[in-house]
Amino acid sequence: MSYRVCFVCTGNICRSPMAESVFRARIEEAGLDGLVEIDSAGTGGWHEGDGADSRTVAVLEAAGYESGHAARQFHASWFSRLDLVIALDSGHLKALRRLAPTPEDAAKVRLLRSYDPAAGDDLDVPDPYYGLMDGFEECLEMVETASHGLLAAVQQELEGRAA
Repeated sequence: MSYRVCFVCTGNICRSPMAESVFRARIEEAGLDGLVEIDSAGTGGWHEGDGADSRTVAVLEAAGYESGHAARQFHASWFSRLDLVIALDSGHLKALRRLAPTPEDAAKVRLLRSYDPAAGDDLDVPDPYYGLMDGFEECLEMVETASHGLLAAVQQELEGRAA
């Protein structure tokens, strides 16, 4: 059975598709692509069906990541099939925990930057949507850094399942 991770931001066109692409690459590099399923969604459905923001695509492609994506909205019914729901900021964390049907489902929700020991108390990945390209580049750096810690956590979970 696959370990399932879903990244969630507001509209699913900037931060969460970026995190999905980066983490998918980390999983493939670790040889876990058959064991871990990765996707993303938004807390709202404003952009459902749209591709990722062109600036997200440009930053991902410049860094060598895949960028195929179609936005969608997260639904409470998904909790039952997910092992981990990764929020990109504290607003998403709160919204997802309120949406969770059970306390066990709420416990599946974590902030991405909580996997970056150097992040300290600043665990939000800032929304680059209304800013310039450097905001998207900064977002990618934060996502890449936290993805290493997230990979280690997922590997540990997979090892626990095998034991």
